[in-house]
Amino acid sequence: MIPSDFRVEPADYQADFKDLRHVRETVFVAEQQVPLEEEWDDLDPQCRHVIARDLQDQPIGTGRLTPEHKIGRMAVLSEWRGRGVGDALLVALIDQARTLGWTEVKLNAQVSAEGFYARHGFEPFGERFMEAGIEHQAMRRALEPMSSEGRVTARPRGPSQPLQDFSSLHEATAATIALVQGARRGIRLYSRDLEPVLYAQPEVLDAFRQFAIAGRGGVVQVILQEPASAQGAIHPLLTLAQRMTTVFQFRTPVDHVDLQYPSAFLVNDRDGYLFRGIGSRFEGDWSPALPARNRQLSDHFGRVWERSRPCTELRALGI
Repeated sequence: MIPSDFRVEPADYQADFKDLRHVRETVFVAEQQVPLEEEWDDLDPQCRHVIARDLQDQPIGTGRLTPEHKIGRMAVLSEWRGRGVGDALLVALIDQARTLGWTEVKLNAQVSAEGFYARHGFEPFGERFMEAGIEHQAMRRALEPMSSEGRVTARPRGPSQPLQDFSSLHEATAATIALVQGARRGIRLYSRDLEPVLYAQPEVLDAFRQFAIAGRGGVVQVILQEPASAQGAIHPLLTLAQRMTTVFQFRTPVDHVDLQYPSAFLVNDRDGYLFRGIGSRFEGDWSPALPARNRQLSDHFGRVWERSRPCTELRALGI
């Protein structure tokens, strides 16, 4: 989706320094208490910078690409978070890295933002560490090569497949298993309470387990509207998440509109999706590969995820 209320563009370090400084010092120094002397370094003048601006040309977000092939200083003003600015900045930096011919890009993610970068294909490596008093995780992503015309060479995928309607728990179960088994590194699940009649089934749990232990750096992101209900009898999927906390991530909405969202869906990173218009019913449509619908649901999930909070209700389970 193309943003209509902001834009992202390359920034000149000298000419745009005042605007870069406003965003970075607001977010890192004032908000996160990073010492001012640690915020600015000798690499800054050598980096490629991008800046996000609103319709009044005011700076609202920044990011940079270092000569060391690393993305850093990703910052978005608080009032603009959850509106796609961070996603747009990251995509712009990745595109710049591709045009430079880089085959990999790395970053040091604040642990609280690890899920955001995982959504964009980054995988963690190494041990967590402290930087400027904040816990970080190193992450990296391989970059698709550019074609001779300057376009990204698409990864081989199968053809799109038309949606299929389903109207029973049996059909919903089979489709869910197929989507989980077809995922490579990413699954996103939007649910009210992890409907036990579906997600507690042994065959579904086994599919999630196999995904989690595949060793591909996979991440399962779950938005739960009623986390207390899911915790109710220690849902088997939560038991699995307890043993694999680096794979499963849970958040719960705080926005009234998000809390009233009536549907449930699952998407994977291979263009597959399953959508149920009423989350308590097992009827809807799905496809193992329908990119347009997958992207639509993934974008919605991403926006809700960014404005949701961690599921503190699950801390007692160690999740």
